Amino acid sequence: MSQALLNAIAHMTLSPDAQRVFHGRGGLHPGCEQWTLDLYPPVCLLTSYQPVSAEALAPIEAALHARWATLCPGEPLNLVFQHRDEVRAHTELRHGTVPEPHIVTEQGSRFKVHLLRGFNHGLFLDMAEGRRWVREHVAAHRTAASSSFKVLNLFAYTCAFSVAALQGGASQVINVDMASGALSIGRQNHQLNGLPDGATFLAHDIFNSWGKINRLGPYDLVIMDPPAYQKGSFVAEKDYTRLMRRLPDLLAPGGHALLCLNSPKLGPDFLMDQMAIEAPGLRWVERLPNPAAFADATPDRALKVLVYQAPLTAPPCA
Repeated sequence: MSQALLNAIAHMTLSPDAQRVFHGRGGLHPGCEQWTLDLYPPVCLLTSYQPVSAEALAPIEAALHARWATLCPGEPLNLVFQHRDEVRAHTELRHGTVPEPHIVTEQGSRFKVHLLRGFNHGLFLDMAEGRRWVREHVAAHRTAASSSFKVLNLFAYTCAFSVAALQGGASQVINVDMASGALSIGRQNHQLNGLPDGATFLAHDIFNSWGKINRLGPYDLVIMDPPAYQKGSFVAEKDYTRLMRRLPDLLAPGGHALLCLNSPKLGPDFLMDQMAIEAPGLRWVERLPNPAAFADATPDRALKVLVYQAPLTAPPCA
């Protein structure tokens, strides 16, 4: 059942960056859909989306021990195992230790992660290309512009997008998220990357804060990366449209919006159809590719990251 995972472990290589090693969730390895394996150096994170017995786990752990002994002779295997479903996650340290603080790198940036608690670990690896795009987009447009470049980062979580934007040359990033704990880690991520200035952190409910968010704009780039489902705060099917209809007022002329959605139930057509209704003046530009490690047999089920652009001139006042 897990042969493809065992093969991936046997060919696993080390990289200084955090990376996905095996993506069974993508459906390209029949019988292994429950498994993912990530490397957050120096820790391996094995995740199962179904219950798994000790007998089924044993050969996977043995393969990891054997490969680690080859890759890092004399170094113990550090392994965290998580069993998760839609409502809960059980996480345990199976072998070795986890650094504290645990700092990983991506494309020259440094981020703090926490593998032993919760669903999310502080850095979404499938969004690596999105962060690259933000860094390069800001750099390209900031160089050509004579004025400041302002970014709005909604559902900012630990503010990895903000780090990328400031590294690209943004003059100001407004990070908004209800979770003050996540924003606290976001502040640390900025410090880790030598970015003491330019970022603002607002621990606000976005839907109750449009007045303040609007007053701080307009923005050259608006990033929307909400959870697909978060009980009591956001349900993509009904709440994403409430974000979209704000975009024309938030964006500066010619500004861009990055719309992100990670839901296997909703494809890119959901975003595109709703944008045609809620913000018809914005032009679709492209869908960003996901990292190769996250290849999916059904791309519409995978992470969606769409780029839109506002008109170059503001519409006339009514």
